[in-house]
This record gives sequence, structure tokens and C-alpha cells, in this order.
Amino acid sequence: MILRPDGDGGAVVAIGQASHAWLAGQLARAWGNERFTPPAPREEVCLAAVQHDIGWIDWDLRPERHRDTGLPQQFFAVDRPTHVALWTAAPQRVLSQSRYAALLVSLHGTGLYERFPPRTDDPDVARLVTGYLDGQRALQAQLADEVGASSAELTRNQALLAAWDDLSLAVCRDDPGPHTVPGVPVGARDRAALTLTRTGTAPGAATYMVDPWPFAAPRLAVRAEGRRLEGPAPDQAALRAALNRAPVLTVEISLHAA
Repeated sequence: MILRPDGDGGAVVAIGQASHAWLAGQLARAWGNERFTPPAPREEVCLAAVQHDIGWIDWDLRPERHRDTGLPQQFFAVDRPTHVALWTAAPQRVLSQSRYAALLVSLHGTGLYERFPPRTDDPDVARLVTGYLDGQRALQAQLADEVGASSAELTRNQALLAAWDDLSLAVCRDDPGPHTVPGVPVGARDRAALTLTRTGTAPGAATYMVDPWPFAAPRLAVRAEGRRLEGPAPDQAALRAALNRAPVLTVEISLHAA
């Protein structure tokens, strides 16, 4: 779950991880120009972008209340055993669609643990994380062999997926920027840092400048959906009730070149 501020009264738009991933998929489909090489294989990589947070779908329909804020727990506040379970399930769900996309979803999950190693003094949790990583790496080796994907190709596509995820998270959270997305693939080997800066805002909408510009069209409009909550809930039951009656809003994002 991602919480986007909506006005000055404490209201938020609760955007599910799958809707944020849908926005990432919109970025993926628009990606590529004279400087930035489009994703390949296109359909499989774009599918992975859309489905990269599929493991969160059930959780986001019934999120747990954060005891300090009274709002749904955001993705970074979920307890480690739950987080591991969600990411373990994610590639299995995509296997029914595409082995290549499932492979990228698995690589995205382990990449998060490699870039942001969890700190824990609990040996049981440490063993859980180690088991997750070992299991996913075995699955990745099997799927890479089955689909005939090279290490260089997978490294590039994993980095593309991480970039789309980063950009989507920033705009869904209404990050004013400048927000830097490092290590974005340009061609076969080159990488660049993208800078995202908000240049305009309105209720349920925002405009951002992206530099350098990686998309085919000179401007790009993307969107996600979320449920608007007026503020904190006193307990879990009240939060569920508030989410059930919350209006669904579309968050509109417009991107343009520098």
C-alpha cells in the first residue's frame, strides 16, 4: 500500500501495490527513443512491469492498520515474515502467464533484498530471508535456462524494472523531487541517472519533468487508482469499514521533458 497525501486535512489516497505496478507498466510500454533502447523482449518485460507487485494483491485488499498512524501499513512497514511470504508467492502467480515475466518478478524481489539488506537480530527471521533468497536464486537459474536468457540481458531488464518501479513509487507518493533514479539502462551497456522533479500539482494530479527524457513521445500521461481515506481509523475493524466505503479516485500524472 502507498499513501498519497490528499489535501491539508490528513486525508490520503491509498494506492494498492498492483495499481502502482500498473503505472509502472504504462511507463514500460512508453519507454524508448533515439537514446534509450526499448525493452526486449518487449511483451514479457512489460508484463513483468505490470505484474511485479502481484504478490501484494490480497494483502492490499485487507491491509493491516499501522498502530501509530491509524492508516494502512505502507509497503515498507510490513513485518519481515509477511514481506518474505508475499515475495515468495509473487513469481509463482506470474508463472501461469509467462516464465520470462515470472523470472523478472523473482529477480526484482531478490534485487530489493540485495539493495536494501534487512537488519534483524532475530535468527529465525534471518534464516527466513536466507531461505527466500536461496529458493529464488534456484528458481531464477531454472527459468533463465528454460527461456534462454543471458545474464547480461537479465541484468539490463532487472535494472529497467527497478527504474520503472522507482519512478512509479515517486509519482504515486507525490514526491516533489528532485528525485534521482540511478543506474538506468540507456543502451546495451551504458547507464544514466534520471531526475524527476514536480513542476505542477492539482487535486489528484501532478506534472513532473524527467531529465534525461527516456520515452518515445514528447509528453506522457499515466494514471493509477486508489481509495480516499479521510484520516486515521481507531482500530482494524474501523479501517476495514472505511476502506470498504471509500470512494475510488484516479490519480493523473503528466510527464514532460526538460
